[in-house]
Amino acid sequence: MAVKIWKVTGIALLSIVGLVAVIVGGVLAYRAYRQRQNVEALAIHTAHGIDESLFVKVGDIDQWITIRGQDRSNPVVLFLHGGPGEPSNLIYAAQFIPWTRDFTIVQWDQRGAGKTFARTGESIGPTLTIERMTQDGLELAELLKNRLHKDKLILVGHSWGTVLGTRMAKARPDLFYAYVGTGQVVNFQRNEAANYRRVLDKARASGNQAAVNELQTSGPPPYRTFQALIAQRKWAATYEGVDEFSAAALASARFAPGYSVRDLLQVVPSIRLMKSRLLGDSLDGPFTAVDLESLGLDFSLPLFVFAGPDDYVTSPDLAKAYVDSLAAPHKEFVLLRTGGHFAIYTHTDLFLKELATRVRPLAIATKQ
Repeated sequence: MAVKIWKVTGIALLSIVGLVAVIVGGVLAYRAYRQRQNVEALAIHTAHGIDESLFVKVGDIDQWITIRGQDRSNPVVLFLHGGPGEPSNLIYAAQFIPWTRDFTIVQWDQRGAGKTFARTGESIGPTLTIERMTQDGLELAELLKNRLHKDKLILVGHSWGTVLGTRMAKARPDLFYAYVGTGQVVNFQRNEAANYRRVLDKARASGNQAAVNELQTSGPPPYRTFQALIAQRKWAATYEGVDEFSAAALASARFAPGYSVRDLLQVVPSIRLMKSRLLGDSLDGPFTAVDLESLGLDFSLPLFVFAGPDDYVTSPDLAKAYVDSLAAPHKEFVLLRTGGHFAIYTHTDLFLKELATRVRPLAIATKQ
């Protein structure tokens, strides 16, 4: 009797294992299919285009970049993603397809992010400093100049990327035709205070008592817990109207070209490490002490800030005051018609129109 039971149990277990294998195989096959679709959507087919995805040696480690453009003669944009730790290659790749017409766009998984983190692992932790990552950006800019045979690049930073971008522009203006910030950070603590008030005022004006209660419970900055920061970001996203877009972007990241299942499994550890090192476990990390005005107000290159009016994460008013205070060969603060902190992704057409109209001519005016 016992033998029969073991036989039946064994057959049942084999059946379950077989079923699981079929399901896993089907899921992986579907993922591969969706990835092939996305590869084709991003592919460059023009005769003089460029479409490269590769690791390059920057800062003594392998760092992942993609280079895409329909015409190699176009100006090159080096894009600095936000987060920290949220690579645009993974989450927002499709939003950059329109960029390839007028620019060659380089997206970079920064130290500690995306495929770069998957390659190095958590051993990279002690080197996750603003200074080291700024130097990474400058080394990458030099590498791209040589690889793509350009005199200079256009530097574009979003959110956290504006911290690196502003420092890069200040340190090596000779590498760039212009710096463009969007979701521009100025002073972390002043920014948080301003946007807490703005979101709370918006909640009161709209009669959203749930938002008012949550924000008042978490309290105003300086925040001491991630929960307080997350409460503000939750309602900032709601009032920007970006929730649906963000959910769709995160869902599509499962099928991002070039990212293996192993790479995806590294996303959470990557973000956790970046937040810990740069924001600090008690929000006392180096990012929370950022004050870009302390770098000095003189810049030796054209400088632009494109802001969304509904940005409740980085204050457009603070960004405008910062631009107004700067001395530069050329400077412009541009308030977009609509959009918020993520306008570069949610309103790509508006952002690109300003970039092509105001910034691109600075690059094409000089023989490249």
